Amino acid sequence: MSSGVSTDTRSSHTADVLLPLAMVAIVLMMVMPLPAFLVDVMLAVSLAVSIGVFLIGLFMEQPLQFSAFPAVILVATLLRLGLNIATTRLILLHGHEGHGAAGRVVETFGRLVIEGNVVVGLVVFLILVVINFVVITKGAGRVAEVAARFALDGMPGKQMAIDADLNAGIITAEQARERRSAVEREADFFGAMDGASKFVKGDAIAGLLITAINLIAGLLLGLSAGMPLGDAVETFSVLSVGDALVSQMPALLISTAAGVVVTRSATGDQLGRALRTQLLGSRRAVAATAGVLTLFGFLPGMPALPFFALAAGLALTARKLTDAATEPLGESSPAAATGSADPTEDLEAALPLDVLALEVGYELVPAVDPQMGGTLVERISALRKQIALDYGVVIPPVHIRDHLELEPGQYRILLLGTELARGTTRAGRMLALDASGNAPALDGEVTRDPAFGTPARWISVRDRDLAEALGYTVVDHATVIATHLAEVVRTNLHNILGRPELEHIFGVFSKSTPKLVEELVPNLLSFAEVLKVFRNLLREGVSVRDVRTIVESLIELAPSTRDTEQLTELVRQRLSRQISNAFKGPDGTIEALVLDPPVEEMFRRSLREIAAGSGGALDPEQARRLGLNLEAAMGRLSATGRRPCLITSPDIRRYLRAFAERRCPSLAVLSFRELEPDVSIRPFESVSLSAAA
Repeated sequence: MSSGVSTDTRSSHTADVLLPLAMVAIVLMMVMPLPAFLVDVMLAVSLAVSIGVFLIGLFMEQPLQFSAFPAVILVATLLRLGLNIATTRLILLHGHEGHGAAGRVVETFGRLVIEGNVVVGLVVFLILVVINFVVITKGAGRVAEVAARFALDGMPGKQMAIDADLNAGIITAEQARERRSAVEREADFFGAMDGASKFVKGDAIAGLLITAINLIAGLLLGLSAGMPLGDAVETFSVLSVGDALVSQMPALLISTAAGVVVTRSATGDQLGRALRTQLLGSRRAVAATAGVLTLFGFLPGMPALPFFALAAGLALTARKLTDAATEPLGESSPAAATGSADPTEDLEAALPLDVLALEVGYELVPAVDPQMGGTLVERISALRKQIALDYGVVIPPVHIRDHLELEPGQYRILLLGTELARGTTRAGRMLALDASGNAPALDGEVTRDPAFGTPARWISVRDRDLAEALGYTVVDHATVIATHLAEVVRTNLHNILGRPELEHIFGVFSKSTPKLVEELVPNLLSFAEVLKVFRNLLREGVSVRDVRTIVESLIELAPSTRDTEQLTELVRQRLSRQISNAFKGPDGTIEALVLDPPVEEMFRRSLREIAAGSGGALDPEQARRLGLNLEAAMGRLSATGRRPCLITSPDIRRYLRAFAERRCPSLAVLSFRELEPDVSIRPFESVSLSAAA
């Protein structure tokens, strides 16, 4: 294997050295005289290169398979011009010596085309130049120009489609980079082909001038050397036309190859195969063509044999197409069944739901598309990373798509196809947030921040500096959507976490400590029970990034109980250091709400009644007053910049959390056992059952 690698390396180095040397040799060939034999060899090389390039253009399936084609056109054009100069030198210096002065290749081409008539040779040469210059090169250049323009115009849409596939998890980041690179290289390729066509056009013009120079200057030099006029005309005509043809044939092949490459980019198949399937694919068209050719054969004076032969061949082809079309009806029913199953397969492919999806109106497409300056995709990627760092969960990619049924500036966030939240933006405006609630009035549409409900205004872009000077926080559409999405994801992280996400967490954790997970699942707890514990933790905003502590706690606790609610409470106590740090203030203390003793006793009494089976429901009026007081106290604590929390006894924590969840979902309910012993607790306010002031 090592010898094979070294051989490939040497070949690569050799190719890297040979190409620059060949380019230098072509340039030197323009100024240094070459013998006729070496000119014949180089002309054969030029023909071989052009034939090879032409065949590559026919057999390739995608334009980027020959991405070096524009550079090849430049090198081939330079080679032909160098050979033109070399042959011109030989014709003018040694043309009076005979037809072989410029080599056997030039002489053969000249005699083959002229056939004793100089005018015929010149006319044939001019026709080839017109075909190459006016028809093929001009057409290929125009197609390349249009293709380059469409490739550039289509880049934003293609990039957005790639980003959408990446966010949907259909492709990996590496595949996305490869697709973006392919899109960029395709645009560069067609742009380079547009420029390369100018080389061929210039080469055709140069061929005309060189032929005229060879003919006129050759006649003058031949006459000055003592040649008769007839011999001079015949000799230099053969040499000039032969030189022109031997350079125009490679140019014609290269131009045709360029035209084939840029005009067949949409077939996605080899040209021969595509023409066979598309030209001969319609039985009616082939049969009608055979009939028309038969009619031409019956016209008086027409040669019947070629028309009847072609008509017979096409009729036989149409007959074979008829047999191929009827054969599946009787013998290939599985294939027919497969074809009829395609709609079902498409339907089944559309059934799976995206875990997370973001649908936007068409006005928000610029905020999504990176090619139009949109930063939303980048922000969502940063959000996924931040969620992983904060909570230990890698959320699935967010599938972004436009939705025509939404209002132009509207968006909505979906979890497994169900709408969780939606918001509306204003085109050409920015959202000015009044976080303090005391900022001076400002011109703009009054609204609220869709993520947190803070007062806000939609203002003009020109008023941004003024709003910031007045104390507002001004954000664009992408920031509004990303912030709203982040808050929705954090609130619903327990619903987002499923078996695949937990398996991913365990897979990462098992790389360092594989035995712990194997000991827990399925020996002590089922995967579903462990998933329930993780979801319970995330439901109350507790990070599960410390997988080792959680798994070790479950291994220790599972033999005594398999109640997931009880296991969650015990695991929370094992995570006391993490929970304490999450609520510490800058001074190292936890400022929290507490309950009056009568309130705690009310919850304990309710729990005892539930356990005894004698009711246990709270008094509706007392529950209403407590909910109002709790909500008001949480608002006052949040205004201080602290994360709102309530500390209570371990025996009623879970019940109290269930009570507060509907009224104050962002309020964390902690027990004394979930806090580190050395943490200082400072009661902010005591919540009672008294009527709110």
